[in-house]
Amino acid sequence: MMDALDVTARIAAVLLAFLILPLLVGQTEHKVMAHMQGRVGPMYAGGFHGWAQLVADGVKFAQKEDIVPAGADRRVFQLAPAVALIPYMLVLVAIPVAPDGGVVHAIDAGIFFVLAVMGVGVLGSLMGGWASANKFSLLGGLRTAAQLMAYELPMLLSAASVAMAAGTLSLPGILGVWEWWWLPWQLIGAVVFFTAGLAELQRPPFDAPVADSEIIFGAYTEYTGLRFALFLLAEYAGIVVLSALTSVLFLGGWHGPFAGSVGWVWTLLKTGVLAFGVIWLRVSYPRLREDQVQRLAWTTLVPLALLQIALTGVVKVVM
Repeated sequence: MMDALDVTARIAAVLLAFLILPLLVGQTEHKVMAHMQGRVGPMYAGGFHGWAQLVADGVKFAQKEDIVPAGADRRVFQLAPAVALIPYMLVLVAIPVAPDGGVVHAIDAGIFFVLAVMGVGVLGSLMGGWASANKFSLLGGLRTAAQLMAYELPMLLSAASVAMAAGTLSLPGILGVWEWWWLPWQLIGAVVFFTAGLAELQRPPFDAPVADSEIIFGAYTEYTGLRFALFLLAEYAGIVVLSALTSVLFLGGWHGPFAGSVGWVWTLLKTGVLAFGVIWLRVSYPRLREDQVQRLAWTTLVPLALLQIALTGVVKVVM
């Protein structure tokens, strides 16, 4: 009975985090971009520090008409937002937040599970682009597919380096043997993993599949109202998941000074700092062209990921 209650409480905590954390990231993005770019709305809407901007956005999405193009594949078109969103909730189930049972379900091959499920989430954009019966949406979907194939490999290779160092594919197992001296010689893999994750999420400067100045809004052009809001929520949920995974694999997750029973605070703090970095990159760098996106993956990130694996092998032999 107690085990069932414990599992239920953990699932409820994951659902609560899934509903709250992406909204916090979205609100933070509004504020950070407003400060960096001098935007009026997010700073003043509603009075005190623009508190009403997020409410106004929610009302705007809710009142818009739900339109399905006449020539669209209706079922795939309607299913795509759910395919984009739900996988990130499943990933949260496997991410350890704290020691001593701070994970809903520990999976032996946790790294493979989270990377595979994150890839499924990206397919939601591909489905939406293909089903919209719009040439701009189709072009955005094809760019999404190309980006997924290009950046999944360096992401997997960099994660494999951590698995080699720890001798396990389990995320709690990796944190169980993680040491602070891993930080400098796993730095290359951390940069590759985080960069590849940004590209999979189609976040700037890797937002060529969206590219509003080129292909209107890519795979999301024909979406309105709450279905469009679900795609945005999936993007922010992906930021949370990517930041949490990076903190677990490369930054020690719950490890920190005076961690003890409050190790989850360190996990959330590291996740929040990385999410802030994602927002900062959006404000700071222009969009890469599609050929530049592909060139960065195949000529830079893949060789760096292979170099990280070779370095890990040398360190393991020496140690």
